[in-house]
Amino acid sequence: MEKLSTPGTSSFLSYLKNYGFVLFMLFGIAAGTLLGLYFPEAKGLKPLGDLFINLMFCIVVPMVFVSIASAIANMDSAGRAGKVMGITVATFSVTALIAAIVMYAVVSCINIVPAGFSVSEMVTSTEEVTKITAGELLVNFFTKPDFAELLSRRAMLPLIIFAVIFGFGVQLSGGKKTMTAKLLDDLSRCIMKTVTIISYYAPIGFFGFFANLAATYGTDLMGGYAKTLLVYYGMCFVYMFIFFPLYAWYGGGRHAIPVMWRNLFKPAAVSFGTCSSVATIPTNMEAAKASGVSKEVTDIVMPLGATMHMDGSAMGAIVKVAFLFGISGMDFNSGDAILAIIIAVFSSVAMSGIPGGGGVGELVLCSFFFNNSAEQMTIAYTLALAIGNLIDPPATMVNAAGDYVSTYIVSRYTDGKDWLEKKLACLQTESNA
Repeated sequence: MEKLSTPGTSSFLSYLKNYGFVLFMLFGIAAGTLLGLYFPEAKGLKPLGDLFINLMFCIVVPMVFVSIASAIANMDSAGRAGKVMGITVATFSVTALIAAIVMYAVVSCINIVPAGFSVSEMVTSTEEVTKITAGELLVNFFTKPDFAELLSRRAMLPLIIFAVIFGFGVQLSGGKKTMTAKLLDDLSRCIMKTVTIISYYAPIGFFGFFANLAATYGTDLMGGYAKTLLVYYGMCFVYMFIFFPLYAWYGGGRHAIPVMWRNLFKPAAVSFGTCSSVATIPTNMEAAKASGVSKEVTDIVMPLGATMHMDGSAMGAIVKVAFLFGISGMDFNSGDAILAIIIAVFSSVAMSGIPGGGGVGELVLCSFFFNNSAEQMTIAYTLALAIGNLIDPPATMVNAAGDYVSTYIVSRYTDGKDWLEKKLACLQTESNA
């Protein structure tokens, strides 16, 4: 019998059963951060984090292909698959817009540039800025020249597009009656079991990852970026604790909020710890399943969300541009904010699933706002890249955990606004039988 996480009073043992592993992961993050801040030698623990992230990257590539192709191939009709995808993209766009507007309102009221800030003190990189044409950006977003290049975490969007096309191919060839559809479904279950095994290593991996992160960027955290980071980190948690429940309530009704809270923290911890939306796909799928979201919705929303849902990145783009405008003595008006949001969404879509992969996003932002000279471009890009690395954990947390919350909204429009109540009632009936 499927077990759905429902609201109610839990004993201490039940609490540990539900949240114990999450607490271990959070302990690994906290312990690694403290160690890195006080002992620079903690950079040597980086391989512990790399080991976990690499294992997750190895499994999520086949998972993305199999889950999307399986979901479409096993649907009752191609029309339903198209409906789920359309609603998913619309949901992602609306929530990203809301997130960016909220952050713009905050930076309009709070000066995130500290008094006496010196650009020369913060620029420590002379990385060469490479020009990228719009045509190259478009081609790289959606395609790869060789099939082998699809099988990489660096080609998530092209892989998703190919999986969608393949899934429709199976659907039009007989759908769930075909051996191919059954094989994809079996592979999906096997991959999820493999993910469970890998996840046991997560607390140790987080410990090593954050020990290296804190040891590498500790001085920046305490220096000129401190005010900017304080505002951004704070707003990410505010957004998660205020807007996520609103999204869940809108998508699933009055029972949705406690169900969401019960299942949200593990995806949030994994995404914060790995700085990767892609690596959080398996955990998000588990959370959605525990919340009663249909497999059809889960298998489409999660992979798409890892590359297209960027509430945290949209907030980050606003912070970066506001910071750069502030140190340049320029006014960051609403027109600039709208342009920054549009650029952030379209330029980051292909890199959002990779830790620190927003470099091209920063480059495109700077090319629009700070291209008066090569020197200005280089300084702006260096500062934006540094901020991007420092805000990566909470940005990814909002991006990836938001994928899970988005399934509530998508379910409302694909399965009816009372989808969760029906699920709860069904489980209650089974329980009484």
